[in-house]
Parts: sequence; C-alpha cells; structure tokens
Amino acid sequence: MARVPAAVLNALHRIRRVPRRPRPRRPAPPTIALASVPNPWARALGLITVVVVGAWLGLLIVGNVRVPVGPMNTTMTLRPSLIGGTKINVSPLGALELDSHIAPVRLDVNVDQLDPDRSQALVDHPERLSGLQDEVTRDVAHGTADLAVRSCVAVVTGATALGLAVYRRPRRALAAGGLALGLLAASGGTAYATWNPDSVLEPKFSGLLSSAPSLVGNARSIVTEFDVYQKELARLVTNVTKLYDATSTLPAYQPDPTTIRVLHVSDIHLNPASWKIIASLVEQYKVDVIVDTGDTMDHGTAAENGFLDPIEDLGAPYVWVRGNHDSRETQRYLEDLKNVHVLDDGRAKTVAGLRFAGIGDPQFTPDRSKKPGAEQSQELAGARLASALRDQKAAGTPVDVALAHEPSAAREVDGTVPLVLAGHLHREDTEVMKYGTRLRIEGSTGGSGLRAIEGEHPDPIETSILYFDRDTRRLQAWDSIELGGLGLTTAEVSRHLPKENQPGATPSPQSPSPSSS
Repeated sequence: MARVPAAVLNALHRIRRVPRRPRPRRPAPPTIALASVPNPWARALGLITVVVVGAWLGLLIVGNVRVPVGPMNTTMTLRPSLIGGTKINVSPLGALELDSHIAPVRLDVNVDQLDPDRSQALVDHPERLSGLQDEVTRDVAHGTADLAVRSCVAVVTGATALGLAVYRRPRRALAAGGLALGLLAASGGTAYATWNPDSVLEPKFSGLLSSAPSLVGNARSIVTEFDVYQKELARLVTNVTKLYDATSTLPAYQPDPTTIRVLHVSDIHLNPASWKIIASLVEQYKVDVIVDTGDTMDHGTAAENGFLDPIEDLGAPYVWVRGNHDSRETQRYLEDLKNVHVLDDGRAKTVAGLRFAGIGDPQFTPDRSKKPGAEQSQELAGARLASALRDQKAAGTPVDVALAHEPSAAREVDGTVPLVLAGHLHREDTEVMKYGTRLRIEGSTGGSGLRAIEGEHPDPIETSILYFDRDTRRLQAWDSIELGGLGLTTAEVSRHLPKENQPGATPSPQSPSPSSS
C-alpha cells in the first residue's frame, strides 16, 4: 500500500483546524400585529346578551312554582316583557291582563285544574266557603314569595351556566350571574315603584271572559286600597272555582256516559256573548242537542238575521221555537241554516234520540206591548199543541219533550207529555203540574240583553243541562248554571233531581212526579 506524502497530511491538518465562517443571516422582515385591541363596548354588549339570554332560559326552565290556591292548582311564572303587567290564564274560559306594573318582567298565573280532594272537602263542609277568600289570599301571598326566591335562583343559575359555556372562565361566568341577579333586583324595584293596585278596575279580557267582566266585580263599588289587587284576584279564583268542573264536585248524581244531554237556552235577546257561552258548555258537557225556547232576537228585523249565523258552528243540533220577539222572517232565516230544527204548529221531530214537538208564540210584540186577548191567544196555541201531542201518542210516536215560549201556553199541555220547556219570564223555575207533566222554565241565557242595564239589579245569564235516560227518554236530573250579570260576582252550578231519582227512592221513570227542587 503506497504511503501518503507528509506534505499532503500536513495540508489536511491545517484545513481541519481553520474554523468555518458562518453565513450571514438575512434580517427578518418586521412583524405586523394582526390582533386588534378588544373593543370595550363590544365586550359589554356581549356580556349583557349572555346575562339576558341566560336569565331568560333560567326562568323558562325552572322559574315557576306550582301553588295550591284554595281548591285550585295554579302555576305562577315570571316572564321577560317589554311592558310588564300581570296575565291570569283561566283555561278554557280565557284570560285577563292587568296593567299592574311597568317593568321588564310579567307575572303569569295559570289556573290549571280543580283539586278533587279539596273541592270535595268544600262540598262536605260548606261552612268553609265563608273563609275561602281569606285562604285564597294567603295562598297567593305565599306563592308570590316562593316565586321570588325561585326566580332569583333561576336567573343566577341560567346566566352563570351560559357565561361559563361562552367564556370558559369562571370569573366571567360569576360576573354574568351577579349581573343577572342585579337585573332581577332592579326589575323588582321598578315593579314595586310603579305598582298600580287599581289596575284590577280596568282589566283586559280575552276568550270567554271577554263576555263576563263581572268575574272581577263592580269597578265602581270597589274600594281602591293598596291590597285591592290581591283581594280581587282571590275573588276571581273563588268564583271561577264554582264553575270549574262543577259536575265532579256534586256527589248526588253521576250521569251514565250514554245519557242524552240537552242544553236548554232561552231569551238570548241579541247578546253575542251567549254564543261563546253555549259553545263552551256544549264542549264541556258533551251536549247532544241544544233547545232554544225563543226570544233569540230583540226586534225580529231582517237586519238582525246575521246574528244567528254562529248557530251552525255550535257543535250540536239546534231545536228552536219562536218567541214574541222573533218574527216570521226570523223563523224563515233559521229554517235555511244547517243543523237547525224549527218547530211550529205542533210539528214533531226526532233529534239526538229524543222526540220534540213545539209551537211558536202567537204574539209578535218586540216593543213589549200587550195586545188585547194575548192571554187567550196563548191558551189557544197551547191547546193546539196539546191536540198535536195526543195525535202523536195515538199514532204510536209519543213526544218526549214539548216546547213553547210562554209558560201560559206550556201549561195547556199538562197530562199529554212528560216534560214541557218554556222561557219568557227571564227567571228559572220548575214545577210538576196537576196532571203530572213537569214544566221547566229557563231564565235568560242572554242576561236579558240590553235590558240588563235598565234595572238596579241586572239579570244573570242562566241556562241548564238536562240529563235524559236513553232507554226510557225520561228526565233523570238537571244542572242549573248561573253566571252573574253585569257588576255581579257569581258563577254557580247546582244539580237537581226529580224526587223519584234521589238516593233511596224507588225509581218510577214512566210517570212524572213532583220535583224536590
């Protein structure tokens, strides 16, 4: 192997010891800050949005309390609102709104249902009714206090949770919860400062309640004290309790599901509120047929005929006889409406399993005048109806219910039919006549129409539900329903039984017997 010359080796050693010069680096270009300084107004707006949305979600999810108010179960809730106020929902009757305060929160009170146990206790111990209003007042105060505590927890929890989800910083989340609590406190302070206890005097109604402002009392007679709102709310719940599912609180009689249910109305006198009440009762009581014993109109003019159009949508067949405020023009218009059965001159029709016959009022006196011979003409009309009823019975098609407007005409059919219905007097009454026929006189389902404001004590709105046995087609019981007229505060349902149908009595459905009422 050839040896490497010494000169070459020395040259290689010199190269190894000489350090290599580093390459000069190019200067880095100047950096430009891309992130701008945060805008404090944008941050504040974002935080406020988180607080408001979080608080609203908290109220929506957990910000309500279920409160027993007397025999009712209610739900109280605070809701965000631009104008504040109080809204009371009384399903299915409707709702009423009160301008009770100006704040970004609204109080909602939902009347959910009637508690059967507490209602039964009132039925068994009627002496407790005298203290019911005080009990309701205490319940409302207790529920409002519970709602305030729960609402504070709801808004703080909602705002804190949303703040943690958005910012992912506990400090920011706690700040959102604190601001939410401050916002609720400020809203409560504003509501207290603007509280208007007299707002109950000018409520805004919707639904069926728009026809029954009497449920909150006479605005002109209420003493305008600070606690008037609470007392009137208590009175509202107390009165509606009497109407709410009233049949379930009457233990004396429970109609069989197959029972034929007849709604008897009379003397509506152009009151449009009557249609809403009738439609509600048809649905609530599962009514099979509606019977109207006349004076649906006030003057009987053709211009009034459009008032009758809602009859087609009431949800049940409508049987009608003419009253002294209903003209022949009115009768012809009704004959052209679908689902309406007009009875006159003793004609009979079978509707919903019952056979009806009736006669129109022979008098047309829309001015409420009394013509000479009026009583005799009523008796003659009743006699014609009685003759037609006897003919129907002889033909093997006996009538179950006879209809006439005036009681004087209805009395002429005594002994020819089990039941005769009438109106005209604007007050409810019932009797069993000499030969066994029961006479039921209905009050004014229109509260006497515009006449309600003429007297010192306006007429109530009255109607009744009649229960018939489907096999015997005899009256088994009836519910009298009365809503206080203008300025009154009553809503009552009472059940009545014929003497033979009372507990412990021997039933005799084939022959009418004296009433216990």
